[in-house]
Amino acid sequence: MSGVAFSRPFFGPEEEEAAAAAVRSHWVVGGPQLRALEEGFAALGGAAHGVGVSSWTTGAFLLLKALGIGPGDEVIVPSLTFIASVNVIVHAGATPVFAEIDPRTYNIDPDAIAALITPRTKAILPVDQIGLPCEIDRIAAIGERHGLLVIQDAACSVGARFRGRPIGGLAVASVFSLHARKLVTTGEGGMILTNDADLAARLRRQRHQGMSLSDFERHGAAPTVFESYPEIGYNFRITDVQAAIGVAQLQRLPQALALRQAVAERYSAALSAHRWLEPPHVPAHVTPNWQSYQVRLRAGARLTRNGLMDALHAQGIPTRRGVMASHLEAPYRATAPALPQTERAAAECLLLPMHPGLDDAGVAAVLTAIDRAFAGA
Repeated sequence: MSGVAFSRPFFGPEEEEAAAAAVRSHWVVGGPQLRALEEGFAALGGAAHGVGVSSWTTGAFLLLKALGIGPGDEVIVPSLTFIASVNVIVHAGATPVFAEIDPRTYNIDPDAIAALITPRTKAILPVDQIGLPCEIDRIAAIGERHGLLVIQDAACSVGARFRGRPIGGLAVASVFSLHARKLVTTGEGGMILTNDADLAARLRRQRHQGMSLSDFERHGAAPTVFESYPEIGYNFRITDVQAAIGVAQLQRLPQALALRQAVAERYSAALSAHRWLEPPHVPAHVTPNWQSYQVRLRAGARLTRNGLMDALHAQGIPTRRGVMASHLEAPYRATAPALPQTERAAAECLLLPMHPGLDDAGVAAVLTAIDRAFAGA
């Protein structure tokens, strides 16, 4: 085997000590580490408020419910995304309406949105695909023109920037993932950012069974100050041990971003004129975080996407398929529209190894294996 890992969390002694300190503090959930993570994440994303939750999915679900999106409503979403972006709309009782992508960025095509708007449309859920921010300004303008909510699926884009501004405060709300493959990870978890104080307060109640007081507030209150439950909520909390790891990850994010950028530059320099592979396209006004490095087979390539993946695997190089076409999965296939750009991208793209620990030798091993794969085709 090559020794090249596909992905690896950027953990060190800092995260180990942070977790241990949280355990020693006896704050298990809802304590000072959660508050620190929420405040730090909000500051990073240029938003006023952060709400930590147990996953991206639970966070997006809470948000849709809090914004009144449910049965009878439609939400426009790209199909080219991890299926959670679509499933959560169904969980809320609404109907996903699939939009086509821009074939260069793989993000939702703003020009495709307007034709999908109906009297039932309530919101647009654009996705920052694999860490490349979507055209959020154009999408927000469409939402304002038609009276629609815009919720940014920023699951992959912590630390990325759009026209110089950080991702997090550019929509009604943005939802981030803290999954193991994300740049800031707590193992599992999620974060909602918003500038709406009332919305943030409601989301905090909703994540904890609708409770009027947080654990942190109850801890410092008089013994006869009792919580109330003004509405039905859920248990979508993230623990303080997880939050402590997240705080350490936020502090190391600039280093992680720089290391990923260096890997991406090495890949792109080698692949920019490659005969069979097309490297990622990055618009000049966008700064990705390089959560993933997705390449695409050029027309007439000597291998299929799957053939290339198999050939690289045989040389000890791990890969993953590119972003999936959610509308082709069984729950959505029967009523889905034809989306040719989405379907081609899903069939022709793959992800190369990408993580901060991937050194020059690792990148060289990947590139050499690619050349060997095509030479042997």
